[in-house]
Order: sequence, then C-alpha cells, then structure tokens
Amino acid sequence: MARYVPLVWLLILGSLWGLSEVVAGKALYEANIPHASVYVSASGFFLLAVARGLVNKRGTSSLIGGMAALFRLVNASFVCHILGIFLMGVAFDIAASILLKGDKKNFLRSSLTGITGAYGGYALFAFIITYVVRDEIWVVGGLQKVLHHVFLTGSLVAVVAVLLVPMGYILGLRSRTYARLESRWAFSSSLIFAAIIWILGRLAG
Repeated sequence: MARYVPLVWLLILGSLWGLSEVVAGKALYEANIPHASVYVSASGFFLLAVARGLVNKRGTSSLIGGMAALFRLVNASFVCHILGIFLMGVAFDIAASILLKGDKKNFLRSSLTGITGAYGGYALFAFIITYVVRDEIWVVGGLQKVLHHVFLTGSLVAVVAVLLVPMGYILGLRSRTYARLESRWAFSSSLIFAAIIWILGRLAG
C-alpha cells in the first residue's frame, strides 16, 4: 500500500486543481473578471508547491498538471486552457527539479521556482497555441497577444507565486508525517475523497 501513497496525493491535489478550474474558473469567466486566469493559476501553483513538498520527485508536477487538465476535460467543455494547465505543471516541474533539490526550506529558491514556473508555463502555452496548434484567436492576435499573455498576465501570476509557492512548499514538507496514510482506513478515505472531488466536478460542470 505504501508504494501507492504518493500517487494518491497526486490524484487528490491534481483533482483539487481541476475542481478550482471548473468551479472558480467558470464563475470568474462568466462574471467577466479581468485577468480571471490569474486566480485559478495561483491556486494551481499553490497546490503544485504543496505536492512538491509532499513528494519531491521529478515528473510529479507534470503528473498533477496532466491530472488537472484531464479533470477539466472530463468535467467541462474542451478549451485551449487545458493545454495551459498541463504546461504550467511541466514548467513548474522543470523549475522545481532544478531549484528545490534536497527538501530544503529555502524561501528564495521556492520563490524563484514560482516565478520561473509562471513565466515558463505562460510562455510555453502562448508559443505552442499560436505557432504549433495555430488556434485562430491566437494566430490573429499574433506576437502582440503572445507578449501580452507572457509579460502582463504571466507577471501577475509570478507576483502571486512568489509568496504562494514558498507557503505551499513548506506546508507540504511539514505535512509529510501526516500524509503517510499508514492505515487502510486512511488510505481508503483518501481515495473516497478523491472520488467525491470528481463527483463535485461533474455536478459543477
């Protein structure tokens, strides 16, 4: 059972990120809130940081991004944001693999992870959706839209991530003792909780 514990936490945290995309994201976009993606991206980076504190291994952040993107795809209509969710996880994974080695509570390194993940994720998404996927809206917007997405919206997310990533990372590190799910009851309850999140996502979508 112990070997599956990290996967359970990745499932739960990825699902929570997906739920925030479906519920909070939907509400923010329907209300025409300016820079709505900043709020859901902030929650995503916080959960990525918590997960990295719990399971500091290469690839885990990409898995969480993939889980959140799958959650968004299953429980809501297909939109280009799904690619953005996954690429945020990938960018954070690369940054954390370089900067967060050794499980040290280093505020500067974790802040830099948030900044690098934010700019990296937004840049990857903007260039891929424009020049590889060639989504019509992005192609029409061209380089100006790409730069606006990376340096305006990306900067807003980076500013928030400077604080949220260190907070999430430290929370994850301190929660390791309580996250072992040593009993079958705790392990089963965690799986049930993950299932409930998916049910809520389905109802909200």
